[in-house]
Amino acid sequence: MRGDDTLRRAVRVGQRVTEVGTALAGMSALMSLGNVLFMPRMQRTRSAESHERVVVCIPARDEEATVPLLIGDLRTQSFDGELSVIVLDDNSSDGTFAAARRAADGDPRISVASNGASPAPGWTGKAAACFALADLAYKDVHHPGIIAFIDADVRLSADAIAAAVGALRDHDAALVCPWPDQETGSIAEHLVQPLLSYSWMSTLFVPLANRSSRPSLAVACGQFLMFDSQIYRDIGGHKSVASSATEDLDLARAVRRNGHRSILISGAGFVSCRMYESWAELRAGYTRWLWSSLGGRTGTAITLSAVALMYAVPPAAAVLGSGRTRRLGLAGYGAAVVARLCAEKSESTCRPDGLTGILRSFGVACAHPISTAMFMALVVDSRRRRARNDLSWKGRALNAPTMNTAVTTGVAEK
Repeated sequence: MRGDDTLRRAVRVGQRVTEVGTALAGMSALMSLGNVLFMPRMQRTRSAESHERVVVCIPARDEEATVPLLIGDLRTQSFDGELSVIVLDDNSSDGTFAAARRAADGDPRISVASNGASPAPGWTGKAAACFALADLAYKDVHHPGIIAFIDADVRLSADAIAAAVGALRDHDAALVCPWPDQETGSIAEHLVQPLLSYSWMSTLFVPLANRSSRPSLAVACGQFLMFDSQIYRDIGGHKSVASSATEDLDLARAVRRNGHRSILISGAGFVSCRMYESWAELRAGYTRWLWSSLGGRTGTAITLSAVALMYAVPPAAAVLGSGRTRRLGLAGYGAAVVARLCAEKSESTCRPDGLTGILRSFGVACAHPISTAMFMALVVDSRRRRARNDLSWKGRALNAPTMNTAVTTGVAEK
């Protein structure tokens, strides 16, 4: 009898846990659906004021293949205001500088600078490069009204800058982040990369978050950040996030702490990016910052437990359970699949492409438990490598011990 009682209690506990996981997964599906319907998007009908002065800053380290494409996109922008572009070759080991110069092709709006020094102690390479770019921007452009930071691997439509400026001014914001369509190629990319948008798409109702002044509700992606220039300077620019592993998010929070608006909009159809092209790149890219994103050991443990409860328990119950437990597991698993499909729809206007694209999107969504397991492994790997002082990106160590308030960049314009 005792064995039977123990088994019944275990079944009841399993059922209760599955109920909670399924309920949470259902809530994430509803949140994702709400963002599909109501998330703000960049609009082609909005036009920038002709008097706007915009300077685009491009940090480029070992981007010989990608930076010419972005420069080409910027040279063909249909923008009525004054557009300037500054590219910083950040001590690259390849031909980034020469490639950028060739792509500029003497265009007077584009300047290419080189940085031959490593970041000062306490600075990440990205923050130091953006700091140097901002310094050049304020020297080269007379009173720029808007400053934008765009990664070298981003691609832009011909009206992306005008649409972003329109969104910044129409929303009376200090910072607008057009979330790029995250392009993928390899199996690892298909499984993991959509989690970037899914992480906030399934937990945050973007229209309300955009109206909020709470720093904790800010979302940003450093691939494309556009600031009101004066407010960017008022918050200290990238100097204020010199040692941050997630400088984009911390900049958005700084904007809100200073009483200004930061907004997130879908850049689908205007902005795209393929961040990584292999599992090795993806692993290095994610582990360099995941350790800092979940609030220490306690926050990491809570987050990973919640992720497992929502996205691992229901499918496990669907396979191993029976009766009501199995039905609950199937419902929770189905909710996660719906949430993934909704997140993809919000992020991109281009996919799926035909029957093959539809099947691929559905297959990737159905593999969400595998994606979740890969994400959890990356989080653990990131914390492990951080503890071992083994984090690096593009040949630079990332475990800065202290923050330095000065930076030496050795920037030279040529």
